[in-house]
Amino acid sequence: MDHPHIDLGKSEPAFLAGQMLVAMPGIEDPRFERAVLYLCAHDAEQAMGLAVNRPAEGLTLYELLNNLGVEPEAHALSHLVMLGGPVERERGFVLHTDDFVSPDSTVSVADGLALTVTRDVLDALGSRDHRPRQAILALGYSGWGPGQLEQELRDNVWLICEADEALLFGDDYDNKWTMALAKIGITADQLSAQAGRA
Repeated sequence: MDHPHIDLGKSEPAFLAGQMLVAMPGIEDPRFERAVLYLCAHDAEQAMGLAVNRPAEGLTLYELLNNLGVEPEAHALSHLVMLGGPVERERGFVLHTDDFVSPDSTVSVADGLALTVTRDVLDALGSRDHRPRQAILALGYSGWGPGQLEQELRDNVWLICEADEALLFGDDYDNKWTMALAKIGITADQLSAQAGRA
């Protein structure tokens, strides 16, 4: 199977789990305009990512946990809940540092990062003593079938950048897209000048 060659100045793996996808201007799907996604999984069969800069309007982690019957004891749960993507919006996905592990359900997604989708991670988030050092809760995810993400990369729908904690867990949601572009040495002005040229 041929994989797209992605030239970022160094040899990149064919599969991009653990990397960030940054939407190009003019992306045809408005749900992904200026989106920054973290790729939790990517292999020959599928890709799965979570948007890290799409807050659910006014919904904090504290409020969501309360609504789900978890009584948060930590007062610093003012982070907003993310809209991770259009698939399974009723399900919560918690991307977190690997200092929290649920033996039966936590999946390692990259060095130092894990994904948990079960109730015990919600209990941990509400606990002052057991919560992971960093975490985001996203409702829904973005998914691609076999070869779909590879085709979008060939079509220049997405740029790729390295993940870091500010992009993943920071609360400067309005600027994450610009921050991700800056990380790969590109400004929005440079992209705007190229948008629309075939």
